[in-house]
Amino acid sequence: MKQVPAKVKSSADKKRPGRPSDHAKRNRIVEAASRRFFDDGFAATSIEQVAADAGVSKVTIYNHFGDKRALFSAAVGHECERMRGVFSLDTMVAGTIRQRLIVVGEAMFAFLSRPQMIQFERRIAAETEHDLAIGRAFLEAGPWRMKAAFSAWLAHASAAGELSIPDPQLAAEQFVAMAKGMGDLERRFGVLPSESENARRIAGAVDVFLKAYAPGYLPDHQSSAEQ
Repeated sequence: MKQVPAKVKSSADKKRPGRPSDHAKRNRIVEAASRRFFDDGFAATSIEQVAADAGVSKVTIYNHFGDKRALFSAAVGHECERMRGVFSLDTMVAGTIRQRLIVVGEAMFAFLSRPQMIQFERRIAAETEHDLAIGRAFLEAGPWRMKAAFSAWLAHASAAGELSIPDPQLAAEQFVAMAKGMGDLERRFGVLPSESENARRIAGAVDVFLKAYAPGYLPDHQSSAEQ
């Protein structure tokens, strides 16, 4: 029988379906961890549970992430990636700077107002009382990264001449604080603002922001009622 050259065998083997790639496996672990951490919190989530949900071994998780806190950071980052996508120059909707800022404000408030996010924040806040490192891990993986992404977006708008912002990071904090307003505090205590209240608050925040950072901007009170 004629022997198949070794290099031909190797080529054929590459075409056969094999084990999932490390990237796909890592994504599966992060998705499983996200569900566990957001549903159960940090303390109540175990590596064993995440491994079972993802269909991998504990050793695989440790090989990819090192420890539970690093897995937590990856899970929070994965969840917050949805919000950071709002600041992407490639996916941002077309329109005036006002219209785009309203989109950012609406997406931000919708993201924070999801029941699972409210529940997650409460649990992480409670666990941070016993372990400050958990709170810092959350801030680093989520809010601080989103602030950096939004700051970069504002810096780009300033460079393009749409805004005039000397300190994009400070401006990012100011916009977020105004857009959330009392609505953020209310949702933390179980009172969700109505859609009309959210629209009014966000539109007002955008107008104040633009009056400060867009030279010559004059608010259009009729357009401020846009939803």
